Amino acid sequence: MKKLSAFAAGEHNPKWKQMIARERALYLRENDVRSPFLRDYTRAIHCTAFRRLKHKTQVFFSPQSDHICTRIEHVLHVESISCTIADSLGLNTELTRSIAVAHDLGHSPFGHKGEKVLDAISREVIGDPFWHEKNSLFIVDYIELLEDSERHKRNLDLTYAVRDGLICHCGEAMQNHLFPREEAGDLYALSTPGKALPFTYEGCVVRMADRISYIGRDIEDAVALGILDAEKLAELTSLCREFTGKEINNTILINHLISDLCLHSDPENGICFSDSTNELLNLLNRFNSKYIYQSPRVVRADQYFQLVIRQIFDLLFSCFDEKHTLENLQELKKLHPMFAESFLNWLATYWTEERDPILENPAIFDLHDRTSFAKAVLSYIAGMSDKYAMDCYHDIISF
Repeated sequence: MKKLSAFAAGEHNPKWKQMIARERALYLRENDVRSPFLRDYTRAIHCTAFRRLKHKTQVFFSPQSDHICTRIEHVLHVESISCTIADSLGLNTELTRSIAVAHDLGHSPFGHKGEKVLDAISREVIGDPFWHEKNSLFIVDYIELLEDSERHKRNLDLTYAVRDGLICHCGEAMQNHLFPREEAGDLYALSTPGKALPFTYEGCVVRMADRISYIGRDIEDAVALGILDAEKLAELTSLCREFTGKEINNTILINHLISDLCLHSDPENGICFSDSTNELLNLLNRFNSKYIYQSPRVVRADQYFQLVIRQIFDLLFSCFDEKHTLENLQELKKLHPMFAESFLNWLATYWTEERDPILENPAIFDLHDRTSFAKAVLSYIAGMSDKYAMDCYHDIISF
């Protein structure tokens, strides 16, 4: 028997009914051969938020290069790594794959810098933080729509286990020895990224795979872009050789991390690395933070991202008026037709007065409420690709 097969998501697991529970029942097909989690997987990859990931920054903003990792490549790396680990440990690969492919659906444009800008705005205007893990949950529950078999538009209506995996996937959290929590609970009651552990072992695997996937690829991209010079590379090589006994590249690093995790994870230790490999990961994270994420080239790009997002938010939010918000947005179209028209078209799907009558999901934004309108603007910006955000900014500043 494999190490954790007794704890895998399956009918034998006492958590099973909660794992496959949905907030709203998903329509059924008599000839559907998919499991509940595979239905989640296909719903995630067919939604528009997934498509936009190919044009969202992972770490390095490089829209002209086909060889720098984008957000969608990162998601596919997490899917590949997490499924390898789950299969080795005897866990449910269908659940693992579904969490992995959907885990960053709520990520902002311009990577974590975009997320930080939206967080700062949200705290200033609403008083609540913005974090992409919780936004991923909000996106699949309320924003993303797919047509059902009768052409009615519905939200993704994912299972609890997948929704839980989205909000609890924080790969920036440095914990080792992950055990799934016992109680299901209200996912929207979670207030801080990385604090709550996932409800399933599969969710714990995705959380670790998120760490594995970005740490080496960020180094690889930094080398390709010339951010790491010979001296820093020599320091990195020496650091990694001490732990792996080999010259460093992403292939060696990923193989070492996956093998170590599979070797040391079990019911007594949870999903974990050995102490030495966990130390290596922490050292690499500090190295990346010092020489990559805080490099002048990255910081200069970050300043531009802040300008773009702030300008978009400020202009749209300036239209708020308890009684005349819609009229103000219509006036904005005279100066910025593409920008304002796009927001109005998006907003019409979700607000209280102009909505598609075929929609079954309730309205979620109110143009007459300041906080609700601010959330609408933040949600709209968070869904943008890098290029679209820049197009909106250029429409704002152009004459």
